[in-house]
Amino acid sequence: MTTVTAKPASAPIFLPVDASSAKRPQRICLDGRVIRLVPLDPIAHGDALFAGAGGKKNEWLWRYLFEGPFPARPAFDTLLQQKASSDDPLFFAILDKPSGEAIGYASYMRIEPTHRVIEVGSILFTPRLQRTIGSTEAMYLMARHALEDLGYRRYEWKCNALNAPSRSAALRLGFTFEGIFRQHMIIKGCNRDSAWYSMLDSEWPDRKAAFERWLDLSNFDSNGRQRMSLSVLNQKMSLSALNHGS
Repeated sequence: MTTVTAKPASAPIFLPVDASSAKRPQRICLDGRVIRLVPLDPIAHGDALFAGAGGKKNEWLWRYLFEGPFPARPAFDTLLQQKASSDDPLFFAILDKPSGEAIGYASYMRIEPTHRVIEVGSILFTPRLQRTIGSTEAMYLMARHALEDLGYRRYEWKCNALNAPSRSAALRLGFTFEGIFRQHMIIKGCNRDSAWYSMLDSEWPDRKAAFERWLDLSNFDSNGRQRMSLSVLNQKMSLSALNHGS
């Protein structure tokens, strides 16, 4: 228990904020240019998701996730049923728009409307989705919905501190690293230190501009290669905001 043993020399100044609650996310569709986010449905999405993430060849995909791997279909179907029925985390399937096939999933989790804090997590990108425009667009759509439509003021990303690809992705997407929570969890019988990242509503206009500039068709050549990286665009937007503020 923390106790106060002496009166502080000067009292801190508290920053007043809008104390109204954010909205809870609902099972809706979020439409992008190359992907669509829809409520996770084990029947509609199970075949494609197992093809992309199940079996022995895909065991590596589950290294840092709470569940898996899934060499056989029955256990995978049970997992999808559990996820589809959950309200927190609230799961969305990520669909490839041209084919309509599910190529991943992601969720809103640790949802706290009173404090207007929400996390994006339990993300599974199949190899077909990884390192594509669609993977970035999915994260853009979820961030925009949480910070604009639902009214959250803090958007979080957490991952295993050993998960270098996830940590790089957080920085690329515009999250700010906040530190390591040591011995935060026990996952699959092993210690997990967690790396914490956040994006604030006050930062979102610059992050949004970087996302939309990167996602624009003009940012890609005829072979689909990016002309400017999202990391560079985030840096440019941050510098621009800093110079404008000064």
